[in-house]
Amino acid sequence: MMKVLYFTNEYPPLVYGGAGVHIEYLSKEVSRLAKVEVRCYGDQKLNRDSLKATGYEPSASYPNLDRGLQSVFKTIDRDLKMVGEGVDADVVHCHTWYTHMAGIWAKLNFGVPLVITTHSLEPLRPWKREQLHGGYDFSLWVEKMAIEMADAVIAVSKGTRADIKGLFNVADDRLKVIYNGIDTDEFKKTESTEHLKRFGFEPAIPYLLFVGRITRQKGIIHLVNAIKYLNPDIPVVLAAGAPDTPEIEQEMTEGVKAASQNRSNIHWIREMVDRKTLIELYSHAGVFCCPSIYEPFGIINLEAMACGTPVVASAVGGIPEVVIDNVTGKLVSLEQMNESPFEALKPDVFARDLANEINKLMADPQKRKSMAEAGRRRVEETFSWKSIAAQTVDLYKSLIKGK
Repeated sequence: MMKVLYFTNEYPPLVYGGAGVHIEYLSKEVSRLAKVEVRCYGDQKLNRDSLKATGYEPSASYPNLDRGLQSVFKTIDRDLKMVGEGVDADVVHCHTWYTHMAGIWAKLNFGVPLVITTHSLEPLRPWKREQLHGGYDFSLWVEKMAIEMADAVIAVSKGTRADIKGLFNVADDRLKVIYNGIDTDEFKKTESTEHLKRFGFEPAIPYLLFVGRITRQKGIIHLVNAIKYLNPDIPVVLAAGAPDTPEIEQEMTEGVKAASQNRSNIHWIREMVDRKTLIELYSHAGVFCCPSIYEPFGIINLEAMACGTPVVASAVGGIPEVVIDNVTGKLVSLEQMNESPFEALKPDVFARDLANEINKLMADPQKRKSMAEAGRRRVEETFSWKSIAAQTVDLYKSLIKGK
């Protein structure tokens, strides 16, 4: 049986973003077709049939470095430990730049084909310098090195494929588009509100929902700025945690405080909620909003659609390949800078446009119902993990055959 080794920073239960969701379901589905080992960041231990997972902690805290560089040096430390265990696999598959160094070492030292999935691209996330400081330059370097030396690069959308071609030297025959997926048996509409009771809002009243990290990329500040243009009767639920930096957390806090001066129906859930709570949040929302300024794919939109919730999203990156305008939701144009930091050129216009589309959908229950039904059909027909795992394994086989 084929042996696949995944390197990833996120793996359950330590998942905070789309890449972690991706590797959780991909590894589970691929383990039906191959023997899978996952090496990740943390203290995870899993040994189940053909799926094994092991977490790795850094061996030092690097107290003499600033916060950003500590993160980078702990990354290098973990990557070295992961590869130092030895590599007994037919193919190595890396997810996010954090584990690219491990992938490079595995390819060079053990002669194993290297696959990279690009969940995002560092040159298009300049705000990461706020988090990593000088370490951002390292992330740029290691990502470029890994992508250009990989045997195959997976783009999660056609938009991301175009970005890769524009930023890196990657031949067409090494670049493949394989979408993210979703487990439609798990993510489906539920009537339960058991896990929502503690948050203090009434789930029977349709609300606007945001789910995501507090980061420049996710555009949550633009949504907070749009609240003043929303119908005051629309409750707003912001399931937003894991801020990139103390500075953006403070900006978020001040924005929510300002928006709350004229309304009492803003509910900010600061914790990263569990899966059952997340599904309940999606299921009872009237509209889900994804105001990202950069989004290679956007698994959160799939999750919302799978749970029968229409989406209002910015028309950036891979989002238009997921959300079909006027069918499963509404796409909002974003006029943005074409170079770093890629922010909105007219932020107030963007905020007003988001609010306008949300207001119109919230006022039209029949439209929301038809979009909800279309969204569910779309995820069932296009984004099954079984199909995505099969495409990925076919790619592995082509690389092993070509060795």
